[in-house]
Amino acid sequence: MSDKRVVVVTGASRGIGRAIAVQMAAPETHVIVNYNSSPEAANETTALVRARGGAATAMAFDVADPGAVKAAFDQIVKTHGRVDVLVNNAGIARDNLLAIMKPAEWDDVMATNLKGAFLCSQAVVRPMMRQRFGRIINVTSVVAATGNPGQCNYSAAKAGIIGLTKSLAREIVSRKITVNAVAPGYIETDMTAALPPKAREALLAQIPAGRAGAPEEVAAAVSFLASDVAGYITGQVIHVNGGMFMA
Repeated sequence: MSDKRVVVVTGASRGIGRAIAVQMAAPETHVIVNYNSSPEAANETTALVRARGGAATAMAFDVADPGAVKAAFDQIVKTHGRVDVLVNNAGIARDNLLAIMKPAEWDDVMATNLKGAFLCSQAVVRPMMRQRFGRIINVTSVVAATGNPGQCNYSAAKAGIIGLTKSLAREIVSRKITVNAVAPGYIETDMTAALPPKAREALLAQIPAGRAGAPEEVAAAVSFLASDVAGYITGQVIHVNGGMFMA
């Protein structure tokens, strides 16, 4: 049994996932850095976690693969004896207009972004129920609330995560497990850096704060929801978007 708080962050090799993993780093914490296809980037994340005094392990598995998810979490529980925090951050985009969207573009996004959150959450629920403590934080998106042209698949998957968050929160709050979501707006990542200048300008024009957000600002919200002092917050969606959308 580990004497450290065990935190699993999916899709943690770069961007928001990396910022979350690093934010979670502490001497009393062991961060499991999940990745799917970039071991070099995952190792960079683990090095950053260790530099902040935390323990870290990189672990490769596809969150959309039921067998791989079960094997990974079985190994985590066998090794550490517990899972305290799960951050469902892994996600992909396959943008296209619905009129010409291929079924595979829909299915791939649903499998990783929504089914992956379901599979990983299901894998940690029993260990968390046994220890009578847990934090599940799902990373959704502002487009789950606003929609976005060319992202019917992505928006639908991220909206599904909100429904999952609220329903699971009701199921397990009696076991002292909270389930919340963080919805980033326009955040500076490798993905958004590839946007054409005109698209970037159009997005910035929609943000009252007048700037893009930093991954660390999303990570701060996740870290708070994962903390002991957030034990009375469950089933909520925290928007981190500079005023781009106000519920």
